[in-house]
Amino acid sequence: MTQNQTADLRILSLIPSATEIVDCLGLVERLVGRSHECDYPVSVQSLPVCTAPKFNPEGTSAEIHDRVTELLQTALSVYQIQTDVLEQLRPTHILTQAQCEVCAVSLSDVEQAVDQLTQTHPKIISLQPNTLAEVWQDIRRVGQTLGVATDEPIARLQQRVECCTQITEKIPVADRPTVACIEWADPLMAAGNWIPELVQRAGGKSLFGTIGQHSPWLQWEELVAVDPELIILMPCGFGLDRTQEDLELLAQQPQWSSLSAVKTGQVYITDGNHYFNRPGPRLVDSLEILAEIFHPDRFHYGYQGQGWQKLQSLRDK
Repeated sequence: MTQNQTADLRILSLIPSATEIVDCLGLVERLVGRSHECDYPVSVQSLPVCTAPKFNPEGTSAEIHDRVTELLQTALSVYQIQTDVLEQLRPTHILTQAQCEVCAVSLSDVEQAVDQLTQTHPKIISLQPNTLAEVWQDIRRVGQTLGVATDEPIARLQQRVECCTQITEKIPVADRPTVACIEWADPLMAAGNWIPELVQRAGGKSLFGTIGQHSPWLQWEELVAVDPELIILMPCGFGLDRTQEDLELLAQQPQWSSLSAVKTGQVYITDGNHYFNRPGPRLVDSLEILAEIFHPDRFHYGYQGQGWQKLQSLRDK
């Protein structure tokens, strides 16, 4: 596709990872609208917002979970699409997802909204990655649909992954920490999908979750039983400050102080919103964050303070 042809593109992204894919492909200037959660790169924050949650996103993790569960049990979608804004924006393409109806607007929501449009008939591109390889496939598919080359941007991302894994592959099994990645604090949920793969590639041993499969719910007894060497909090949609609140919530559990990771100060909070829970280009950043946490003697990417923070050990208090 020529520059004149790409100039005709009017892209609407309804999921943050897709927005970041568009940016990765050099088409961020062709975006005409975004979801309420799309905030990277910073330039997209000035674009019209086309979605909104149907629940109050404030409150404790348990309160948010209950509100979302109630909506789903009544067969209602969790998010709403502003069809009047869509009509005004006249998109040629809409990027959405078919993976998690809790994380963002669903494919069916978008299809229903598009059916109501009278001035335009945009092409819908739905993403559903569960592994790094599937993220590369999605980037390639988005590029092919929008008419731009993808080999170079994908190669750059893969090279960063290779640079990390070339080092971690040489780490003995005995030096790979056992890791529990927590995606939600109340009720307790471990991180699945691509996270166990990232843990493995970063030189750790994931105790919960299976590569490519949805995140599993946990009982506190399960966490206590495996007693991980490292605990990493990466709640979906939460930045560092909000994750710190969940850390304080976990610390109220009677079994918390008995965990080895807590005693030794191997508990970490991360910006799950901007990194771990967005299956797009910044999953590579997420891999580098994990490598930096697991093996600080081998990796120093500079994410500390921005992408992650360490909990002070009980011994130092």
